[in-house]
Amino acid sequence: MSMFHQLMVKPWVTDQGKIDDLYAGGASSGLAKKLALKVFLAVVAVLFMLLVIAYGGRMAYEDWRPAPQLRLLWANTFVLILSSVALQWAQYSVRRGQMDAMRVGLLAAGAFTVVFLFGQVLAWRQLGAMVYFDVTNPAIGFFYLITGVHGLHLMGGLVAWGRTVAKVWGDFDVTKIRQSVELCTVYWHFLLLVWLVLFGLLFTGNNLDLLLKLCGIR
Repeated sequence: MSMFHQLMVKPWVTDQGKIDDLYAGGASSGLAKKLALKVFLAVVAVLFMLLVIAYGGRMAYEDWRPAPQLRLLWANTFVLILSSVALQWAQYSVRRGQMDAMRVGLLAAGAFTVVFLFGQVLAWRQLGAMVYFDVTNPAIGFFYLITGVHGLHLMGGLVAWGRTVAKVWGDFDVTKIRQSVELCTVYWHFLLLVWLVLFGLLFTGNNLDLLLKLCGIR
C-alpha cells in the first residue's frame, strides 16, 4: 500500500512540492557526499589490500630480507592516533554547538597530521642513512611504496581539512561545517585503521607466517 501511494504521488501539486522541498538541496547534497566518500574508501581499502597481498607474496621467496625496524614509527603511530582523536573531539564539539572547541580540535588534528608526515619523511631518511641499507632489497622498496601511498592519501585529506578550517571563522553554515567535520573524521579514522594494520603486519616483529596466512599464500 505504501509503495502504491508513492507511485501515485503528484510532485507538481503545491502541497506535495513543499514537502519535497524539505529534502532538496542540503540534505541530498550531504547524502551524495557521504556516498562518494564511502565509495572512495572502498577503492582505497582494495588498493591497500592488494599492496599487503603483494608484500606477503614477495616475502615467500628465499631471498627476502625484512626491512629494519624503526623506533620512530612507533612515535609516528602515536601522533596519527592523536590526530584522529582531535578530529573526533571536533566532531563531538560541533554537534554540541561548541564552536571554539571545534576549531581547536580541527587545528590540533591538522598539526598532528603534519607532524606524522614529517616523521615519515624522517623515517625514510633514517632508513637511507643506515650502514646496511640496500636499495636492491625488495622490503625497502615496499616500505617506501606503502608509506608513500598512505602519506599521499593523508595529504589529500589535508586539502579537505584546509577547506573546512578556512570556513570556520566568521559567519558560516553550521550544518555544512558539521558535515565537513564528520566526513574528515571518518576519513582520518579510516586511514588510522589502515596504518595500524600496515604497521602491525609489516613493520613490527617477526610476522612472516601470520602475513602469509592472511594473504592466503601459506
